[in-house]
Amino acid sequence: MGRIGRGWKLAKMSLSIIRKDKEILIFPILSGLVTILILASFFVGVFFSVGLDGLASGSSSWYFYAFFAVFYFVSFFVSIFFNACVIGCATIRMNGGDPTVKDGLRIAMENIGRIAAWALFAATVGLIIRAIQERVGFIGKLIMGALGVAWTVVTYFVVPVLIYEKLGPWGSVKRSASILRKTWGEALVGNLGLGLIFVLLGALGILPIILGALIGGGVGAIVGFVVAIVYWLIIAVIASAAQSVLVAALYRYATTGKVSEDFEGFVFTQPWVSR
Repeated sequence: MGRIGRGWKLAKMSLSIIRKDKEILIFPILSGLVTILILASFFVGVFFSVGLDGLASGSSSWYFYAFFAVFYFVSFFVSIFFNACVIGCATIRMNGGDPTVKDGLRIAMENIGRIAAWALFAATVGLIIRAIQERVGFIGKLIMGALGVAWTVVTYFVVPVLIYEKLGPWGSVKRSASILRKTWGEALVGNLGLGLIFVLLGALGILPIILGALIGGGVGAIVGFVVAIVYWLIIAVIASAAQSVLVAALYRYATTGKVSEDFEGFVFTQPWVSR
């Protein structure tokens, strides 16, 4: 089986795990809700700290940057924490177990120190790239944007490395890059495959708007639009979970060579992975 076949099979396995363990979907939902609450508290905190006059005059810019830095770190931490929950549950399923929400939370909590360290490291890199982008010209922005994309690609496997190999931030980056060199073809095909599937599913959300407009005119179009929004949110949650499960499946392939969908023969030595 070539890279294309393996990548597509790993993408299908990711969707199969989501279908078997729908409770995994609670993690991207929680991640989104917590991030929204943090964002709201961020703006409320800035408003009550400096007021509208301070924001308008720009005299409180250091407040804003301080709040922004904290928000950046906390939002990174939340995203990584719940991503670890999904990857942990997917690993239990691939190990032949039957994961629960509690299992995912337990795995993330047992690695919370490494997750926090990585969140701080990744947020710092992100802030540096963003700060440089704001101070350079058009070509510089393109270069830094490309650097940001490269950073995202290189750190693709950091979360499972943090969980299963217990490395620090920089060690996890190097290990992630090493794994990516072995699985770049499968990762590319798997991500393109999932992307295509969810783009096609997302396109179906236009149908309620069209049907609503045809049946009920303007009011029908509004109702159809609300239905479409709900549908797109559901698709987004499933897509987010599937992408994280794919990371776990690719990591499994890179470290064990397993691609099969029967979830057999995949055992980590850590006692908290299997049930």
